Amino acid sequence: MTLSNASGLSLPDLASSPLRQAVVEHVLELEAPSIAHHSLRSYFFALKVADFRRLRRDVDYDDDALFFAAVLHDLGLSAPGEARPDRFEVAGADMAAELLARHGVPSEVRDVVWDAIALHTSPGITQRRGIVCDLTSAGTGVDFGYEADFVSDEEAAVINEAFPRLDINTAIGPLIIEQAERNRAVKAPHLSAADYFYRSVHGFDMSFVSRWGAA
Repeated sequence: MTLSNASGLSLPDLASSPLRQAVVEHVLELEAPSIAHHSLRSYFFALKVADFRRLRRDVDYDDDALFFAAVLHDLGLSAPGEARPDRFEVAGADMAAELLARHGVPSEVRDVVWDAIALHTSPGITQRRGIVCDLTSAGTGVDFGYEADFVSDEEAAVINEAFPRLDINTAIGPLIIEQAERNRAVKAPHLSAADYFYRSVHGFDMSFVSRWGAA
């Protein structure tokens, strides 16, 4: 399915293989529409980042691995993801690796995808863990406007029209916070991304730095 709009700009085929189609269907089945659309947009924004950096698809990076990582990166925010005994990034990475294993994806690709998903909220680390990891994190950031000046309004419109934003800016935070509120220790360990969201609502935990005193 090639996606385009009135500007004549188009996106690459979303489901160019049965496996990609299965991945898309899996995400649409498990995730809230706003999260699923964010995940799909993140892949196409990651491609924009790669193009901007003059990286060659399937030469400088594995496009299948990037697709799997970007599209599956928020599985941990689904109901099955919340049931896992890990923070949402790790739960999602495990779920993605398990799905790909069922479809016969080689372990070396699954490992790349696992790293990319588990670390996508860890800026400064993703750049050290390979180009797919870096592009996955960058694509998710561009969807929220982070370091996105190189993307034109026309290019962004194609992606946003294909996968409407559905109030993602106000949808994703509450999901992360609700997981943290229901299972604080597991879902929002100190200094994790989820902890940041949790503390934005509940305030900073002074005991974390002051239990042993300041002297």
